[in-house]
Amino acid sequence: MELTKHGHACVVLADGDRRLVVDPGAFTDPAALEGATAVLVTHEHPDHFVADRLRAALEATPGLAVWTNKSVAAQLEGAGDRVHVVGHGDVVDVAGFEVAVHGELHAEIHPEIPRVANIGFLVDGRVFHPGDAFTVPEAPVATLLLPLHAPWSRTADVIDYVREVRAERAYPVHDGLLNDTGLGVVGGLLGERGPGIPTPVRRLAPGESVEV
Repeated sequence: MELTKHGHACVVLADGDRRLVVDPGAFTDPAALEGATAVLVTHEHPDHFVADRLRAALEATPGLAVWTNKSVAAQLEGAGDRVHVVGHGDVVDVAGFEVAVHGELHAEIHPEIPRVANIGFLVDGRVFHPGDAFTVPEAPVATLLLPLHAPWSRTADVIDYVREVRAERAYPVHDGLLNDTGLGVVGGLLGERGPGIPTPVRRLAPGESVEV
């Protein structure tokens, strides 16, 4: 399938005329939803989910459906059976893609900030998007979508996460808060200037695609 990086945490997975959009949040051009067959949403934070935008997409595209957790689904009330609630351990067919759900909670930002629900999606046993968590799936991962930078992580955590998952390759996501200097610094620590990881990491520019 073809993987296309969009703004911040959003990617699109395409196979033929099937187009699966993951986490089209506020830092992503709304055009990422055009032609979508289905949408996966990991959690409710606005950089991953904008309720009004997704409602508009559902209204504009009669066959479109959403798979997400309970808290996101509650904000799409009224969409009926086009919004599906899934949780850790579920395996579902989404527009012909096999999607396995891993994880339950968002990573901790601070002990005094409540943690929200967060689920990760392993698509066709090949591509894993963890949302805002360092969830390690209970299955091998060929392509890891790696949260590069966030208020809830340190670069040391990112390095350790790559080491633990041991994917064949990784493409950074969740990088919308970094400027070019920051991208270079963090990227270097995942490469030649870092302590070493078992997985090659390559950043995709917004709009860039690869086969996975």
